[in-house]
Amino acid sequence: MGYSGGEFGVRGSVSAFDAETGKRIWRTYTVPAPDERGGASWKGDGYKRGGGSIWITGVFDPASNITYWGTGNPSPWVADNRPGDNLYTDSTLAIDIDTGELKSYHQYTPHDSWDWDEVSAPLLIDTEIDGKVVKTATHAGRNGYLWILDRSQGQLRFLHAFPFSNNNVFKSIDSKTGRPIVDESKRPGAKQSGEFCPSIGGGKDWSPEAWSPQTKLLYVPANNNLCAFLPKGEVPKPDSAGFYVGYQVEDIFGSVRTSMGAADHLGELQAWDLNTGKRVWQHNFKTILWAPLLVTGGDIVFAGGTPDREFRAFDARTGDQLWSFPAPAGVIGVPTSFEVDGEQYIAVTAGWGLDAQGVQNGIDKMQGTKTVVPKAGTLLVFKIR
Repeated sequence: MGYSGGEFGVRGSVSAFDAETGKRIWRTYTVPAPDERGGASWKGDGYKRGGGSIWITGVFDPASNITYWGTGNPSPWVADNRPGDNLYTDSTLAIDIDTGELKSYHQYTPHDSWDWDEVSAPLLIDTEIDGKVVKTATHAGRNGYLWILDRSQGQLRFLHAFPFSNNNVFKSIDSKTGRPIVDESKRPGAKQSGEFCPSIGGGKDWSPEAWSPQTKLLYVPANNNLCAFLPKGEVPKPDSAGFYVGYQVEDIFGSVRTSMGAADHLGELQAWDLNTGKRVWQHNFKTILWAPLLVTGGDIVFAGGTPDREFRAFDARTGDQLWSFPAPAGVIGVPTSFEVDGEQYIAVTAGWGLDAQGVQNGIDKMQGTKTVVPKAGTLLVFKIR
């Protein structure tokens, strides 16, 4: 397990515990000390409050005995006093599950200044990539790129990065290492403001993607045409208590901007062929799409995540909408499927807030609108007929 707190100056870590005694077996810090591998990517004792928090559960590959975890943004957001890549923030970590040893990593956004956490664990997908069967760790990033990594023997090796949402910060991606080349004029900090895409909400935030071994498609709940503006910030003092970011709260929640195309749509439910790197279909939404996804063996994709409270079902092969249900609140819970007495059920929790509400509030402030989305938590269960 890990913990949150990247905006409060924590030093992130993931730990293993004995389930019977509660004793900690090992602890691996996501931000290394100076004498540890990667420690040189931090200045002075900045690592002690370096962020890299883990607030989404990882995944386990029993074949390699490796567990994979995503890490959050570095702290503080204003990066002027933390030069370097700031390992291992905004990364996927491959950790030996018995010892906690860091076996490998891939960093998606070195020296992040845009709050592009990559806390979602990758999907462990064995499929054809470029015509060859590959054990992948696949991740749709908050920075708006779909990342395909080779995870053979627990070693993460970059294969491809495909943009699925507009990104004007990355000028290019190194074809061998996967390292992005950054347009520094888009970096906000203590010396300059910055307008950038995607927004701090990202091309996709924490909401999980879904993979179907039947259709061999990856489904991504994307947001496009959303950008952000952050004014000049301040490097917070190391002994600052509470919010350790470098911006005022109102600057963050008022940062949302829209780009060309926003009048047509914001949310995009996308289906990708990983073998070819091509988008097979896309279903657009006028509003944001903050939707954890579920794809079933019956070739149905379930998604909520829109301010209109609808919980929807789509044809997994074509993207056509098949069904919807008006939930009592916005649906940002993760759907699940289960069977009882030969009947298939779909369950999901309805409830709205946090990042989805923050981004929607930013849109409302910019457009002069007021979107009211009920928040109350409700468990919904449906039978498939």
